[in-house]
Amino acid sequence: MTPLTAQQLAQFLAQHPGWSVVDGKLTRRFQFPGFPTAIAFVQRAADIAEAHGHHPDIDIRYWDVTLAVNTHDAGGALTEKDTRLATACEAAAAALA
Repeated sequence: MTPLTAQQLAQFLAQHPGWSVVDGKLTRRFQFPGFPTAIAFVQRAADIAEAHGHHPDIDIRYWDVTLAVNTHDAGGALTEKDTRLATACEAAAAALA
């Protein structure tokens, strides 16, 4: 898998303002109205990750869920696998809002 160019990454970040790069990982914190909704999102994110064969780091803090992802197969670089997973998880979160 080919790493994203700086231009591709900048374009993704411009189109998805909640995402940023933290410690080399595409990262976003999602906030939900309560713990049950946060856990429902985590389950949806897990299902999406399984379908994509690509798994994010997930941190749950009551109603906050943070996802962080990079592509280990590409030496930890950011790739289209990461942006596809991020976009799918973003849509799942929006469906719970």
